[in-house]
Amino acid sequence: MSSSDSDQRVLSGMRPTGRMHIGHYHGALKNWVQLQHQYDCYFFVADFHALTTGYQDTENIEQFTFDTVVDWLAVGLSPGAATIFVQSKVPEHAELHLLLSMITPVPWLERVPTYKDQLANLGDRDLGTYGFLGYPVLQAADILMYRAGHVPVGGDQVAHLELVREIARRFNHIFGREPQFEMHAERAIAQMGKRPARLYRQARKDYLERGDTEALSRAQALLAEQQNLSIGNRERLFGYLEGGGRIILPEPQALLTEAPQVPGVDGRKMSKSYNNTIRLRESPDVVEQKVRKMVTDPARVRREDPGDPNKCPVFELHEVYSDDDTKTWAADGCRGASIGCIDCKGPLIDAINREQAPFIERAEQFENNPDLVRTVLIEGSEAAREEARETLEEVKAAVGIAHR
Repeated sequence: MSSSDSDQRVLSGMRPTGRMHIGHYHGALKNWVQLQHQYDCYFFVADFHALTTGYQDTENIEQFTFDTVVDWLAVGLSPGAATIFVQSKVPEHAELHLLLSMITPVPWLERVPTYKDQLANLGDRDLGTYGFLGYPVLQAADILMYRAGHVPVGGDQVAHLELVREIARRFNHIFGREPQFEMHAERAIAQMGKRPARLYRQARKDYLERGDTEALSRAQALLAEQQNLSIGNRERLFGYLEGGGRIILPEPQALLTEAPQVPGVDGRKMSKSYNNTIRLRESPDVVEQKVRKMVTDPARVRREDPGDPNKCPVFELHEVYSDDDTKTWAADGCRGASIGCIDCKGPLIDAINREQAPFIERAEQFENNPDLVRTVLIEGSEAAREEARETLEEVKAAVGIAHR
């Protein structure tokens, strides 16, 4: 796979934590369902990552993996549109992680924003392991393995992706400078033919001498069109454009997604650790029970007390689920005390249950026939592994340990 193709590939994953909740759906899965029809998508269950903070508690990982994938399939992810797989079923992840760990400076890992935060917040766990310190390198291996051009992230995750980019940049700098790189690049240019070669050289000159980014884009598009170049030569010329070496691992870009903040039933962020969730595929009766018990604006002690929608978690949920007319009705009714909190929650209960109904129906076939899920994961993992082998072979050849 060449750098030009990577722009059409998206990769993302989740740790197996069991049944998912509506916060997961609106925060990530809803976006995944859309992306699978726009890009070549790879979605994986990150069971290796589950060990980085919970290596002593592994008895549920396989069941949680099953539950996670059932939820993915229930909300609309399709094995016909995306590659769905399990990280540990592609052992090349571990091998690329090892190779990348050889070149990643320890201070880079210690400065990851969540490193010290989790050390402080998960004090009841043994986090003094390389696995925990090095999980960003494993994360880099996950992404770079498939040469994904885009990774869907929220704004708080951009720093993690920048580290992946730095690791890729460092690897390409160290191992992309093959002996006699310029000579190999010039030979590759000659293979393009006279006119494409002339256009490439002129665009490269315009970019290197004048910083003309339009010239860079033209040259990259020109390379993408060349049918008579090997993947290796195409990658050499992508690197030669910018004066560097061969691009072995393309740097991924953040695909920023705006995920709404979904409140839990206690008003805090919805999270399993707070035990405040509304699960995906929750039965209508349980949804109604949980929403009716949701905390509201504390100023509304009695039915006739006016409230402030901006201080009410229920209204935050309206922002996720309700149309403009319903939100206006709820906000005005709250401020003027013309509706009670139970009245305000009614449309939310209906909206959540409408959303959940097709998820519940779609999941039945998978829960009744677990072999369907296993088949999805076996086939997806085999497809992912085929891509992974290709990348790893090129990486090992660049490092000098291909032993062909």
